[in-house]
Amino acid sequence: MAWRVITREAAQLGESPFWSADDARLYWVDIAGRAALRTDPASGATERWPLPDEPGCIAPARTDGRPSGWVLALRSGIYRAQHWGGALDCLARLPYDPAHERANDGKCDPRGRFWVGTRDERPGGGHAAMYCIDARQGPAQVQRMWGGASTLNGLGWSPDQGTLYSADTPTHRIEARDWDGAHNTLGPVRLLHPFALKPAGWQPGEGVPYGGRPDGAAVDAEGNYWCALYEGGRVLQLSPGGAVLQAIATPVVCPTMVCLGGPDGRTLFVTSARHGRPPADLARTPLAGHVLALAQPVAVPGLPVNAFVESGAALPQVVPALTLQAVNDGVVAVLLASGAPVGHLKWIGGRWKFKAMGYEGTDLVPGGGPLTARHNCTFALLDAAAIEAGLLG
Repeated sequence: MAWRVITREAAQLGESPFWSADDARLYWVDIAGRAALRTDPASGATERWPLPDEPGCIAPARTDGRPSGWVLALRSGIYRAQHWGGALDCLARLPYDPAHERANDGKCDPRGRFWVGTRDERPGGGHAAMYCIDARQGPAQVQRMWGGASTLNGLGWSPDQGTLYSADTPTHRIEARDWDGAHNTLGPVRLLHPFALKPAGWQPGEGVPYGGRPDGAAVDAEGNYWCALYEGGRVLQLSPGGAVLQAIATPVVCPTMVCLGGPDGRTLFVTSARHGRPPADLARTPLAGHVLALAQPVAVPGLPVNAFVESGAALPQVVPALTLQAVNDGVVAVLLASGAPVGHLKWIGGRWKFKAMGYEGTDLVPGGGPLTARHNCTFALLDAAAIEAGLLG
């Protein structure tokens, strides 16, 4: 099958692609190049965002159903960004030594939590783990889901949200676990598909057969699991039971992760790597490091990307004991149930500013936490729709 090259410049180690229907662009990261990128496949125009250390993965974020930036897992921690190329706000530090371990593959689950698998860079590995970051009800909480791995990859969820898929790449195994999304619990691990181990002394192009090892993955609308085979030069589509449905050769030895996207969800994208590859390997495969798209649409569309859900949006809501009263355009009086005023909200520069009576005004911004006004009335963070609902109700 034919592939299209959709990037003008090669990355060092491309990973974590996702399709954004909001702006019809593909997002991904360059781990070794320390950057996040996004491109318009129609034009090839790409924007590069330099980062302070290696990003393992990136995912979109939404607040009250609207886009609100991105969540990124870097070697140094989990970060939120409201604007492309903007400030990075640290949500959490993962409990590992960044001198020897870093964030690797990650995605959001269907309920808005951010899952991040790590890579243990020490010889032999064995200390990598899967973490889940949940900020839906307040400050981010980190939960260790399992450990004892070396390089975690291949995250995905079934369409019915009952199964979680993953791979510890050096083991050459794709695994599955039952997943209870409501309680975020996992059942026993089971084997989905094994691969033959890498032959000792194997080098690409020397005639010794090697099918590669499982790297990044995606799940389509029928529950089939698509996986890039690193050093295998191919992408596999597996049935929900683990049977091989098709194998698609790639023009690169090291495809790293797949993504199903495009306007109809039927374009197969794949990132790739050139970092650390032998010169002879790169000479044979000059497209290494580029993002590729299969020219022929696949039969079954992919699942839409899941977004990170975070409590505390940029705009305020008043607790039920308080009432809101419109004064004029962009000004809202805040009253106690008795009718006594405690302050007002004013719409300035695209955000609500709260001014308690007798106090200076304070911008209510993401991560700012609750504010206590006169009469011990507490203001939480929500959105403009909630304020309008309060005015109407």
